[in-house]
Amino acid sequence: MAATTDHDEDKAEAPAPAPARAPRPRGRGPIATAVSVFGELLITAGLVLGLFVVYSLWWTNVVADREAHKQGDQVRDRWAGGPGNLDTKDGIGFLHVPAMGNGEVLVRKGTSSKVLNHGVAGYYEDPIKSALPQDKEGNFTLAAHRDGHGAKFHKIDKIKKGDAIVFESRDKWYVYKVYSTLPETSKYNVKALDPIPKESGAKKPGRYITLTTCTPVYTSNYRYVVWGELERVEKVDNKRTPPAELD
Repeated sequence: MAATTDHDEDKAEAPAPAPARAPRPRGRGPIATAVSVFGELLITAGLVLGLFVVYSLWWTNVVADREAHKQGDQVRDRWAGGPGNLDTKDGIGFLHVPAMGNGEVLVRKGTSSKVLNHGVAGYYEDPIKSALPQDKEGNFTLAAHRDGHGAKFHKIDKIKKGDAIVFESRDKWYVYKVYSTLPETSKYNVKALDPIPKESGAKKPGRYITLTTCTPVYTSNYRYVVWGELERVEKVDNKRTPPAELD
C-alpha cells in the first residue's frame, strides 16, 4: 500500500468552500408600486360600490316596506269605524295588481321622492292633476318606484291587456281592466296623464287609471305606462270581501 504524506493529509482535511450567497432581491420600482396601489384602490372602490348597490336595491326596500306597512295599518285602523270621508293626507286606499304579485300598495297624495320613498304609490298633483276613483270621469294617474324604496312597480312589465287593476277605498272596490301599455316613452311625456289619454287609444271621457314608472330597470331614462278603464264598482261588505279578480 502506498505511504501517505503530510501534504496529502492537509489536502484531504481542507474544508469545503462556502456556498455562494443568492443575490439580494431588488426593491420594487416606482411603476410596480404605483400599479399595486392602484389595484388596491380598485378593489376598495369595488367593495364600496357593491355595498352601495346592496343599500340601494335591498336595504332601501326593507326600510320602505316597513314604513309602508306601518302607514297602511294606520289607514286600516281608521277604516275600522266604517264608511267615512276620503282621507287624502295619510292614504286614500290600496292598489291591487295581481299581475305584479306584490300584494296591496298604499296610495298617497303626491309623486315626490319624499312620498314615494316610503314604499307607496302616489297620485299626481302636477303637471296634470289626477282625478280620483270616485270622480264621474277623469284619469286616476299613479306613480311608484321600480327599483329601491319598496319597488312597488318593479314588475309592471308583467301587466298585459285584459289584466285587472283594483283600487280599494274605504267603502268601494273599483275594478279596472287594462286595455293598453306603452313600454317606453319620454319622461317628459305628460300626455300620458291627460284626462282622456289619447295615446292609449281613448277617444272620449271615461274613468281611466294610469300607472307610470321608470324604465329600463335600474335607470330613470324613460317611462313605462299602463292604462286601464273602469269596468265596475262594488260596495265593501262587512268582511271586506275582495272582488273575484283578487281571489
